[in-house]
Amino acid sequence: MSVKFRNAERKDTGLILQFIRELAEYEKMLDDVVADEATLEEWIFDKEKAEVIFAMEGDKEVGFALYFHNFSTFLGRAGIYLEDLFVKPEYRGKGYGKATLKKLASIAVERGCGRLEWCCLDWNKPSLDFYLSLGAVPLPEWKVLRVTGQTLTDLAKGVCSES
Repeated sequence: MSVKFRNAERKDTGLILQFIRELAEYEKMLDDVVADEATLEEWIFDKEKAEVIFAMEGDKEVGFALYFHNFSTFLGRAGIYLEDLFVKPEYRGKGYGKATLKKLASIAVERGCGRLEWCCLDWNKPSLDFYLSLGAVPLPEWKVLRVTGQTLTDLAKGVCSES
């Protein structure tokens, strides 16, 4: 199967948000989505902080990936971090997910990046099994840490809660 891809354009901002919401619903996290079209347009297209590709079946977008560059000090080069990968349920099992990861790997290689990485929810066994089947390696010694909202603001001001 030969999957076609296209880069997202500014006019696709609503479609990007739709895919984000569908992914969040699948992950049981829809209430966490606060992004709106204006914010996505600003950060993806004006500030160019992320990129989006769509997996296509004919003229229809059936999957998407949102990614951006990170940097590995150990490798001394950039990598690609895949923030979101989502294939609409009715198109799963047809090779779109694998083709999307292959496309991202190609982009990483073309750009001279040292790695492609992403996170997956620990309960999402179908996705974990899929990623493992492609040769992805989990990093059990690493934990993802996050600071958001008021805690982020407090940290920026130097106000840190002690545990």
